[in-house]
Amino acid sequence: MNLFEVYPLFDINLVKAKAAFVWDDKGQQYLDFYGGHAVISIGHNHPYYQAKLKDQFEKISFYSNSVQNDLQVELASKLGSLSGYEDYSLFLCNSGAEANENALKLASFHNGKKKVVYFSDSFHGRTSAAVAVTDNPKIVAPVNASDNFVKCTWNDVKTLETIFKTNEISAVIVEGIQGVGGINLPDEHFIHSIRSLCDSNDAVMILDEVQSGYGRAGYFFAHQEFDVKPDLITTAKGMGNGFPIAGVLISPKFKASHGLLGTTFGGNHLACAAGIAVLDVIKNENLIQNAEKVGAYIEDKIKNFKHIKSIRRRGLMIGIELDQPCAEVRSSLLKKHFVFTGNANDKNVLRILPALNITEKEADIFIAALKDILQNLN
Repeated sequence: MNLFEVYPLFDINLVKAKAAFVWDDKGQQYLDFYGGHAVISIGHNHPYYQAKLKDQFEKISFYSNSVQNDLQVELASKLGSLSGYEDYSLFLCNSGAEANENALKLASFHNGKKKVVYFSDSFHGRTSAAVAVTDNPKIVAPVNASDNFVKCTWNDVKTLETIFKTNEISAVIVEGIQGVGGINLPDEHFIHSIRSLCDSNDAVMILDEVQSGYGRAGYFFAHQEFDVKPDLITTAKGMGNGFPIAGVLISPKFKASHGLLGTTFGGNHLACAAGIAVLDVIKNENLIQNAEKVGAYIEDKIKNFKHIKSIRRRGLMIGIELDQPCAEVRSSLLKKHFVFTGNANDKNVLRILPALNITEKEADIFIAALKDILQNLN
């Protein structure tokens, strides 16, 4: 049997990782400035993280959600405390797409309505409703398409107001910062308008913090820059530092009932151990503050480089907009300087998503490599 080829792959086979670096099977070292789509939040193979997982693996790795699991309670408590959402509840699942599916479903259960507003350049996942609120027709199958999903232009309050006037809206789903779209930052007026329109129309505000959350943007969640509280918050990627875990933070306005939501693997013992370890490290090593410090350092060092048109940044979620497509630059960073970076739907944007414990010394490797490439670019 062969693999079903759905990804374009680099000719690189990674076999080892430590902190900000990874190594291939030929012994070549790479600086990881992408973290596997922002998944690596506390660095590869952090010793505390490893110890927590090893210890849990020796006890029990899995049982279903038909029994009590104190690790889930500990994870929820620590997440509430660190994020500032102590009064919310937590539903645990496995991936960002699954978190968004459950958030959309919970919103519709809550108000009995169907239509959902999403935004241009959005990405919320590849499954049923999650892909329907993703602005990429190439990955939306006919079975996913529905007039229940209404697209609005990003940061366009007037159009959003018109949509609310002409539709019965169940929910609005919005990213704290658009990642795949190209590190697109929301306006404060835009975010507050979503909150206000949802409040006045019995609609649910869903904040997708799958990529922009967990300290990456210099706040625990990116939306906290604007002092707004959504009804539902979805999280995944950096939550487990590579172990599959995701969650929905749920406002007290929602009432739980048995069977309303469910999952087989969500919140299993190993996943919770990983999630707890990540929260402990973020807190104990002040990684939210470090994300902002090192992110600002990178921005200051590269802001006057040739070919850089703009820098869109919050913390260590950085989009470097070039005056031309970034593919050649990204390729040169990888092949010449052995630095992993990312791209975006905006072909001119180089996406930077390193671990939150990256140091200025490690950032200097990327900065020097980018300078060398851009200086020699036509």
